[in-house]
Amino acid sequence: MADQNKRLDSNVSGNFYVDATCINCDTCRQLAPASFEEVGDFSAVTSQPTSEGSLHQAYQALLSCPVGSIGTERGEPVRMQEAMASFPLHLEEGVYYCGFNSEKSFGANSFFLEHPDGNWLIDSPRYLKHLVEAFERKGGLSHIFLTHKDDVAEAEKYAAHFGAKRIIHRADLEAAPGAEWIIEDVDSSQILPEFQIIPVPGHTAGSMALLYKNRFLFTGDHLWWDSKQQMLRAPSQQVWRKRVLLDSLQKLLDYRFEWVLAGHGDGIRLSAAAMQSQLQALIERRQPARMPS
Repeated sequence: MADQNKRLDSNVSGNFYVDATCINCDTCRQLAPASFEEVGDFSAVTSQPTSEGSLHQAYQALLSCPVGSIGTERGEPVRMQEAMASFPLHLEEGVYYCGFNSEKSFGANSFFLEHPDGNWLIDSPRYLKHLVEAFERKGGLSHIFLTHKDDVAEAEKYAAHFGAKRIIHRADLEAAPGAEWIIEDVDSSQILPEFQIIPVPGHTAGSMALLYKNRFLFTGDHLWWDSKQQMLRAPSQQVWRKRVLLDSLQKLLDYRFEWVLAGHGDGIRLSAAAMQSQLQALIERRQPARMPS
């Protein structure tokens, strides 16, 4: 619960605010970019929402903040309920953003994938009654794909409730030692029709991406979209091995996809050709500088 006594001075005056408990995870900036921006080391309300759309997004951000840093001077219960009901938030073709990001994963995004042969959770949100019931209405969960050890959050609780199989790479198994499906390979593998696992070590030794229908690439912390610079980015800090990370980015050129859905940073949909061009440009930017001959 946000505290008005801790309201950051960087907020503009008005109903919505961010307090000093903010961890600057970027969840609010993704959900309500018209209202929230990064100011210094925190997010802040830089434009108070006034339209129906911006108010709805601001309440979605309030609910999804992993540490409860967003508050209002005067609540609007109906708008809050409408924002709650919007989660999981449908993106396209049975793929949903879960919302309710978890502090345990530093506010990482997680996704729900509705499939006739069993639904998937990609990384984990907070374990909440609202989401449990939403997943139950859609037929439960059969698999929980864990992109890497940092974003496991409360996957164990979801697995126990739904009897779902958690999937994680052996190199990151420390984060989910009881996982039911351990990936050993360093090469990509088609584990089920329409589902391909692509190991992408670099950020962590066991980082993996999940490619669905050759359209949706769930990337964890390996790859994301920078909406300000309008380009794909990859981590440059908190990297296990930089050379390995670059090799993993290069590996993705072998695949066609239109969506990048990341744990941190924005998701994006582009044409497959444009995505390839963006990825190639990222790789070229990350190549070590060569000494002149």
